[in-house]
Amino acid sequence: MRERVYRNEAIILRRTDFAEADRLLLIATPAGKRWVIAKGTRKMKSRLAGHIELFTYVQMMLAVGRHLDIVTQSQIVDSFPVLRSDLTRLGCGFYVAELYDRLTAEAEENPLLFRLLVETFQSLDRSPTPELTLRSFELHLLHILGYRPQLHYCVVCNELLTPDADRYSPSLGGVLCPNHRTADPHALPLSEATFRLLRYLQAQSVAAGETLRISSATRQQAADLLRASIRHLLERDLKSAEFLNHLLSSQ
Repeated sequence: MRERVYRNEAIILRRTDFAEADRLLLIATPAGKRWVIAKGTRKMKSRLAGHIELFTYVQMMLAVGRHLDIVTQSQIVDSFPVLRSDLTRLGCGFYVAELYDRLTAEAEENPLLFRLLVETFQSLDRSPTPELTLRSFELHLLHILGYRPQLHYCVVCNELLTPDADRYSPSLGGVLCPNHRTADPHALPLSEATFRLLRYLQAQSVAAGETLRISSATRQQAADLLRASIRHLLERDLKSAEFLNHLLSSQ
């Protein structure tokens, strides 16, 4: 039987005003995402308000409610101050939150995915190249959810890929070998540099991209390929992707 009061790690992904003084929070936890309510947190004297900021990693105490569980206490584990003070990093945070939300179901337990979220926000907070953190997040998220792009064997013939492979098929789920590069007429160009980058990021931790020096052209192609895969899965573009593209193009 579920405890009436329980503790949970959480990352706050969305906040919405509710009633006269409350907030609805979409939180990611090891037990999956869920909506909870933080009562009275829009009041000036609320002690809880400063502990439920967007994109914070917290330890929460929650009470089981009739419709929504209620936040009774919240303690910040990491507030990601650099991310919160930089518009581009903040845009990356919105992208991570929206992608996670779109690809996951409510209350679907996945501790591995929650740990990926924590590591991603930590990396976005410190990395000199947050774009590469996003590419790593996308690759690891797709892997955990069962949509891992095939970057080592041809998706048509299953032959080991060599550096001369130069086509990526979002609809087929990975890279095409030279013999089957025409198998998908909508396959996208893939440079050797991008091919190597994607394979490296897929095999390493989220933090691995923080020390890489990658050309802007390679970073852009990697982004285009992975977002094409995500568009194929969702059958739509993410709202935050357009905003993020605008931020990055203005730099």
